[in-house]
Amino acid sequence: QVQLVESGGGLVQTGGSLRLSCATSGRAFSIYATGWFRQAPGKEREFVAVTDWSGTFTYCVDAVKGRFTISRDHAKNTVYLQMNSLKPEDTAVYYCAEAKSYKTTGWGPDYDYWGQGTQVTVSS
Repeated sequence: QVQLVESGGGLVQTGGSLRLSCATSGRAFSIYATGWFRQAPGKEREFVAVTDWSGTFTYCVDAVKGRFTISRDHAKNTVYLQMNSLKPEDTAVYYCAEAKSYKTTGWGPDYDYWGQGTQVTVSS
């Protein structure tokens, strides 16, 4: 059974940093892209970042580019989202998800396994 478990969320002041972790298990082969999404209160879920299976290709949306970094540690079966210079508008529940294929994508339906989410709150 595939499982994704996020951790690392919390309360931080504007300008602070957090590192989210997504521990994955249950896949026989590590060929799948992994993404991060977030959902703020009253808003739709939005795509934040993605990395390919190797960790070589990474992409972040413009809203977080230059502040967030996605990375992968194969030895630990973990994908990270390093978040720096946090802003109040980054407040959301953050979810990691594993794609149905190796293709890196920002479209939610292309992902078939999701974590339970971790809350990130940035105070002004």
